[in-house]
Amino acid sequence: MKTCMYLVRHGATAANLAQPNFLQGQTLDLDLAPLGVRQALLTSEYLALQPIRAVYCSPMKRAVQTARILAQPRQLPTDIVAELTECHVGRWEGLTWEQIMQQDPEYYNLFQADPAHYGYPGGESFAEVLVRVTNAVHRLLATHAGETILVVSHHIVLRVYLASVLGLEPQLSRRIKLDNCSISCICSENGETYVVTVNSGLHLNGCGC
Repeated sequence: MKTCMYLVRHGATAANLAQPNFLQGQTLDLDLAPLGVRQALLTSEYLALQPIRAVYCSPMKRAVQTARILAQPRQLPTDIVAELTECHVGRWEGLTWEQIMQQDPEYYNLFQADPAHYGYPGGESFAEVLVRVTNAVHRLLATHAGETILVVSHHIVLRVYLASVLGLEPQLSRRIKLDNCSISCICSENGETYVVTVNSGLHLNGCGC
């Protein structure tokens, strides 16, 4: 019996679109930008023929708003799962990477060397994020055995989890890039979970991304 889960990164916010962009973890709770809404609508159209039975999302506004757009054609509820929230980025919230490098060089270098263990100062490490997201995903897969479901979450959360399924250590998860409203897919079958798709974004062509 095969169970499938679509993993969608939320649509773009002002933080994602800023040049340079800045970190929005758990406390900077931004709405979708107009572009993010368009991305979500295109993603909804693309997934329209898939037999999705349930929609889950992070409690952050950007994820909830994306999930509601994706769930609306099927008139499904959007169930919030706390473990799917974005990584807590601590005192770097709202900063660009250039600002972080200048203001906090010691911790910046530690993070760049091994984000799985050193993580964000005052926040979470990638290893900590992996534990909570893995627990949530396993629970949802078990609840919906034999079905197809949709999860809307965040860049760090999804890339850390996908890296683990691919056999990569958490510190290597930055090798996986996920665009706003990109679609990844995992399936679970005969006791094995495997990756089908990572960062699919063909449905977003022409939206101004």
